[in-house]
Amino acid sequence: MSLLYDLSANAVRRIYDARIDTPPVLDAGTYFPDAARFVASWRQIRDEALALAAHMQTIPRFHEIMPAQAEISANDGKDWRLCVLKIYGTDVEKNMALCPTLGHIVSLSPDVLSASLSFLAPHKHIPRHRGPFRGVLRYQLGLSVPLDDDGRPAAVLSLNDHEHRIGDGQHLLWDDTYPHEVWNNSNQMRAALLLDVRRRHMPADLRMLSRALIASVGMVARWRGVE
Repeated sequence: MSLLYDLSANAVRRIYDARIDTPPVLDAGTYFPDAARFVASWRQIRDEALALAAHMQTIPRFHEIMPAQAEISANDGKDWRLCVLKIYGTDVEKNMALCPTLGHIVSLSPDVLSASLSFLAPHKHIPRHRGPFRGVLRYQLGLSVPLDDDGRPAAVLSLNDHEHRIGDGQHLLWDDTYPHEVWNNSNQMRAALLLDVRRRHMPADLRMLSRALIASVGMVARWRGVE
């Protein structure tokens, strides 16, 4: 999220990059065991997401929530909309209430820092970019993913120049500090769950630094207000 970008200097990124050497894709069982809760309820989460999608115009575009991200959200005139349920420890109560199954699972998962339902318009392209620091991982769960003519998921994540296609009920835990971009190569909307997850198995000093950064972001989020 752009708040984290604002608060994480390049020096901080270099500290993490020098100390943490893990691949772009990580094992969810090791780094995010609560992933199993979300996968087990993916159909209910999908139903809640599609109920929101029926009123798509009420869901803000990413750059309307985070103006600093306009380069990757407003780049091509096609929508990337996010329903934010939690942002760095701060619940968005209205949206949690709209998605009771998802909200409940998020509340049971202490490693989940942020949670959003992501709606990618047909033929939307999110340009290549990097996340701010390796203290947080990205978890993605496919909810309603259109298929291409070959029966493969038509939404493509290019992560460190390797292609990933995350279909309905499929998931991926990945390090978003590696360069990545996304395409929805279809005529239909793609819905997915995106979580920012606290990284496990870090040295003690990096855990302390992460807690301080995350607390600062949460404080700013509460001050600004997020809807």
